Amino acid sequence: MIRIKTPEQIARMRRSNRLARRILLTLGEHVAPGVSTKELDLLARKLVTEAGGRPSFLGYRGFPAAICASVNEVVVHGIPNDQKLREGDILSVDFGAFLDGFHGDTAATFPVGKINSQAQHLLKVTYSALWRGIEAAVVGNRIGDISHAIQSYVESQGCGVVRKLVGHGVGREMHEDPQVPNFGRPRTGPRLRPGMTLAIEPMITAGSYRVKVLPDGWTVVTADGSLAAHFEHTVVVLSDGPEVLSLPDWFPRWLE
Repeated sequence: MIRIKTPEQIARMRRSNRLARRILLTLGEHVAPGVSTKELDLLARKLVTEAGGRPSFLGYRGFPAAICASVNEVVVHGIPNDQKLREGDILSVDFGAFLDGFHGDTAATFPVGKINSQAQHLLKVTYSALWRGIEAAVVGNRIGDISHAIQSYVESQGCGVVRKLVGHGVGREMHEDPQVPNFGRPRTGPRLRPGMTLAIEPMITAGSYRVKVLPDGWTVVTADGSLAAHFEHTVVVLSDGPEVLSLPDWFPRWLE
C-alpha cells in the first residue's frame, strides 16, 4: 500500500531528511586516507543522538551499524570495520535518521584522496543519474519513468545498472511501497501522485550489473570486482514538481 503523506507529515520528513543529509555530508568531510569506516560510524551515532534522533539502520533486521560503508567494489550494505581507507578508494555511505516519527534516508559516494579517471567518471554518472531520476518524479508520470530516466542515461555512459537492489517508498517505516527500480520501461508501474515520498537511489557499476552477497549476509559486491557507486535522495512528489527533502537549504547542490 502506497502511503500518501499529509503536509504536516511532509514537514516532519523534511526535518528528518535534512538531518540525515547534514550528518552524511559531515561524514564526507572526514573521509580521508587512514580513517576507518568504524570511526565514521561512531561519529554518525554521536551526531544523530546529539540532534535528538536515532540511526535508522542500527538493528534494522539485525544490521550492526548506523551507516552502511561500502568501499570500492562493495555496492551497498558494507559493515563498518577497523580497516583504514586508502588513497584512491571510493567510499559509499548510506545513512538514515529517525526523527519526529519519520525516517530520512540518503547516500553519497566520496573519493578518498585522489581517485583515477574511471572512478571519477563513475561518480559523475551516478550522481547525474540520481538527478535525472528526480526530475522524472512528477505528477502524472509513473515509477517506470524514473527507472527509465536513470537506466537510459547510465547505460549511454557505459556503466551498469544493478538489478537486484532498488529504491523504495519511505516514511514512518524505513521501507514502504512502492519499489523504485533503477531500470525499467517508461509509462509502467504505479502512477505518481502528490504526497508520495520516494527514496531514489541509483546503484551503478563500472562493469557488469551483476552482484553477489558475501557470507556475512549483508555485504553486496559487484560480481566482476568492478567499482560501484551509490547516491540517494528522498523526494516528495508535489503538484508543482518534486521536492528533495534530503537537500538542506544551506548546502547548494553544486557543493555536494
